[in-house]
Amino acid sequence: MKLLRDRILRDGKCYPGGILKVDKFINHQMDPSLMKACAVELIRRFASTEVNKILTIEASGIAPAIMMGFLLDLPVVFAKKKKPSTMDDMLSTRVFSFTKQREYHVVISKEYLTPKDKVIFIDDFLAYGNAAKGIIDLCHQSGAEIVGMGFIIEKAFQRGREVIEKQGIRVESLAIVDSLDNCQIKLRNE
Repeated sequence: MKLLRDRILRDGKCYPGGILKVDKFINHQMDPSLMKACAVELIRRFASTEVNKILTIEASGIAPAIMMGFLLDLPVVFAKKKKPSTMDDMLSTRVFSFTKQREYHVVISKEYLTPKDKVIFIDDFLAYGNAAKGIIDLCHQSGAEIVGMGFIIEKAFQRGREVIEKQGIRVESLAIVDSLDNCQIKLRNE
């Protein structure tokens, strides 16, 4: 996706340790036009897939997931990283955050993730696949079917795709970073 690739190369910042900062346009300050373009492309890629719900995890996956849900007229559910005092009947799992270097207890109400659901999981980044593994666990607990996982940016060198595809789940990434060595952003040619 040329628009996204150009934006990453122009406004993305690289830091030691495999960190790509895109907070100027994706996960702090957001570019709504870019989010819409990403959602349209993900919808195109998953066009042949039967889906009735978009699933994400807070917080950075919410914007692209909401945009997809809006365009497809589907509900969007996000897994919460903290149990609300008002949530009783829930599914839970643990997710380690590469960015924050800590583990989260992630929860979803059983009311919003059921065996009737065919979900696409949407997130801003695919790195080691930790968030995806947590979502897979929650879907297994609920009986929901994951029909695919879509990511705005994939850091291929952290091998999260392999973790997901080993479980038979389709992965679509709009931009793939092959390397951040020497703080140089190297994107895969499409």
